[in-house]
Amino acid sequence: MAVLVSVLAFVMTLAGGLAAMRVRDRRHLVLGLAGGLMLGVVAFDLIPESLEMTRHRPLGVPAPMIGFAAGFVLLHVVEQAVAIHRAHEEEYAPHAHAGHGAGAAGAGAGGLLAASALVLHSLVDGLSIGLGFQSGTDVGIFVALAVVTHDFADGFNTFTAASLHRADRRPAVLLLLADAAAPIAGAALGMLATVPDAVLGPYLGTFGGVLLYLAAAEILPEAHSVHPRVMTLCATGAGLVAVLLIAGLAG
Repeated sequence: MAVLVSVLAFVMTLAGGLAAMRVRDRRHLVLGLAGGLMLGVVAFDLIPESLEMTRHRPLGVPAPMIGFAAGFVLLHVVEQAVAIHRAHEEEYAPHAHAGHGAGAAGAGAGGLLAASALVLHSLVDGLSIGLGFQSGTDVGIFVALAVVTHDFADGFNTFTAASLHRADRRPAVLLLLADAAAPIAGAALGMLATVPDAVLGPYLGTFGGVLLYLAAAEILPEAHSVHPRVMTLCATGAGLVAVLLIAGLAG
C-alpha cells in the first residue's frame, strides 16, 4: 500500500517539474514563486517538523537548528569555493563570456546541491510514508496526504534550482526524475527499516538551511534583477500562502 501511494507522489513531483519547464518565458515569475515556495517549505514544514522529531539540545540549542545553520553555511562555502576557483581561471581567460562568470558558476553549483538535497528530502518523504503505514493504515494515509500535497512544490523547486544559471536542462531533468522516483524508493525502504527521529530531525534542519540560502541569496535576487518587481513579489507571496494553506490542511 505504501509503495502504491508513493506512485501518486511520483506523479505530483513530475507535474511540478513540468510546470516549471513550461513557463520559462515568465522566468522572473517562476523564480519568484519558487522562492516563496522554498521559504514556505522551510518555515511551515521543515523547521516545525524537525523540532517535533527530536528534543536533543547540544549546548542548549535544538539539534535541528544547529543543522539549519550548518546547511546555510555549507551552501555559502560551496558557492564561494566555486566562485574563487572560477575567478582564478578567468585571470587567464579575459575573453570569457559574461554568462559564465564566477557568480553564475557558484550559483549553478549551489543550485545543483540544493536540488540534490531535495532528492534526499523526497527519499525521506517516501521513508515517512513507509514508516507511517507500519504504524497503521490511518497514520500512513495521513502521512501520505501530507507528502503528496507538497510534492508538486518539490518538483517545481527541484527543476528551478537545478536549472538556475544553466542553459543545459539535462542535469535539471535528471534530478527531477530522481526526485520523482525517490518517494517510491523511500517507501519501499520504510517498510523494511527504521530511521530514528534523532537522525531525521537534524537532517531536516540542515536541508532547511540549504533551501533558505538558495532562496534568499540566489533565486529571489535573480527574480528581481530585471523584471517588474510588483508581480514578482506577488508570485513570492502566492508561494508562501500556498505552502501555509497546504501545511494547515495537512496538519
